[in-house]
Amino acid sequence: MAVAYTLLVLFSAVFVAGFILLVMGAINFDFSNSEIPPGVNQPVKLRIIHVILISRAVVGKILENIGICSQVSFVRYLQGRKTLGADPKLFIKDLCFEKVPVRIYQPKVPSASQWRGVMFFHGGGWVFGSLETHEKLCRSIARESESVVVSVGYRLAPEHKYPAAYEDCLNATIHFMKNIEHYGVDPARIIICGDSAGGNLAAAVSQTLAGRSDLPRLRAQILIYPGLQALDFNLPSYQQNQRVPLLFRECAAFFALQYLNGNAPNLEEVLEGSHMPIDIKLNYRKWVSPDNIPEKFKVRGYKPHVLLDCTTEVYETVKRFCEPNLCPLLAEDAIVQQLPESFILTCEYDVLRDDGLLYKKRLEDNGVRVTWYHLEDGFHGIINSFNSDWLSFSSGKRGLNNIM
Repeated sequence: MAVAYTLLVLFSAVFVAGFILLVMGAINFDFSNSEIPPGVNQPVKLRIIHVILISRAVVGKILENIGICSQVSFVRYLQGRKTLGADPKLFIKDLCFEKVPVRIYQPKVPSASQWRGVMFFHGGGWVFGSLETHEKLCRSIARESESVVVSVGYRLAPEHKYPAAYEDCLNATIHFMKNIEHYGVDPARIIICGDSAGGNLAAAVSQTLAGRSDLPRLRAQILIYPGLQALDFNLPSYQQNQRVPLLFRECAAFFALQYLNGNAPNLEEVLEGSHMPIDIKLNYRKWVSPDNIPEKFKVRGYKPHVLLDCTTEVYETVKRFCEPNLCPLLAEDAIVQQLPESFILTCEYDVLRDDGLLYKKRLEDNGVRVTWYHLEDGFHGIINSFNSDWLSFSSGKRGLNNIM
């Protein structure tokens, strides 16, 4: 008995010591590798969230190295553990649209007219995220806007490369549109919405449906700090916010490569801009260029980047970055002109800020009505933290209020 007790004490001591070392290491990494600008509101909260994410990733890597599970699987497992109970104001049901898992949120309160319909695509860099990670957000949208919300559990990279996620979101949306009468939704009030990678998917699906005469025309698209291009990771916002949590510049490029190829061997070339031939860059410079960013967004730590050429071998691995279904900012004007009214939310301290600004300009140049809301003190991922108890941010709530 004494031996067992001694072993238990030793095990507990080792566990506590390991936990302390893990947290200390995560804190050290955060302070050594991240930068939180003075303009970010409640910076301590942001650091705490970042330390938690770092700790989770480190534990996942340890488990991967000893052969228990992959780091990606571990992080996804933790993300999916938070489950909410029944909602007194919503009917919630899990279904499949064309073999794609979806979760439907429908208001319980009777409506004198048909509901608004919202197709929602979650963020997570095409690698993470799920129906569970955006459960609170989808519930809030359904309740506050009195809409039927369909959250799509699309396939994730690296197991499922591009165009799997895009195809799942497109097929689920088309299924919903063709069966709209079953959900009490007005076919003239269908909106596509997504955050981060989900914003990328929302933009791509909106473009694909823009010319479809056999389906209802979309009422609007809502793009929440979307990632819309992978040609230039040296735009002003990528330079200014390259080490600002919760999305580093390197991670943005890494996730794009994971989605494209299921791996990231050419990460350095993508980051330095030597992954695309100069003639292709010049061809798209009319749409992807610092010249199209308002001057006030270039004041903080931006230096013009020299154009670099690339090898044929590297280009062959990433040439699909030029496809609009992957990088919607590169769609032709004829497509952009047909897009519905758009809402774009950007954050000042987000590497993806300029993707949103460039798309805003493209839409406006093509006669599309755009409502733009910019969170001056916002960072990437802030909207999904709007209701995270003591780790919530007032800016996230403010942004969500403007969306609805």
